[in-house]
Amino acid sequence: MNPRAKKMFAKTVADPDTRVKVGTAIVLRDHEGRVLLEKRKDCGLWGLPGGKVDPGESVMDCALREAIEETGLTVRITRLVGIYSEPKGRIVTYPNNGEVVHLVDVAVEAEIVSGKLSFSDESEEMRFFPPDSLPEDLMPPSRAPLRDALAGRCSIIR
Repeated sequence: MNPRAKKMFAKTVADPDTRVKVGTAIVLRDHEGRVLLEKRKDCGLWGLPGGKVDPGESVMDCALREAIEETGLTVRITRLVGIYSEPKGRIVTYPNNGEVVHLVDVAVEAEIVSGKLSFSDESEEMRFFPPDSLPEDLMPPSRAPLRDALAGRCSIIR
């Protein structure tokens, strides 16, 4: 893991001031079964597209919004992969402001409905990967949801 990512994911235990942030992670495959990953600017690691649930927004609406914002694609949610809250690898220190957050993600699988692949200013790159050739430098919060989705598991709570 690069030094920037090591610092971002260095904390393994939350303290009382740590905020909890609920978000979505989207497992999106193309017609060849390849998985879409984004290389994030803040840590240089690959991860699933997604983001935080805004106040007044449902998890489903968040996933649909984040798919469009981060990938340029309109998607249809096809299944719940799971809910991920295990603190290991989910306590994040954001480099831009030093804020420490415990990430809780609702991971869903989706299919592409329309649009053209693009990426937001949060990403360095977006690319589809064959499931047997995923990059080694995956963001810790994306590992378990991706592993579960590729194994066909659903409704997981970790």
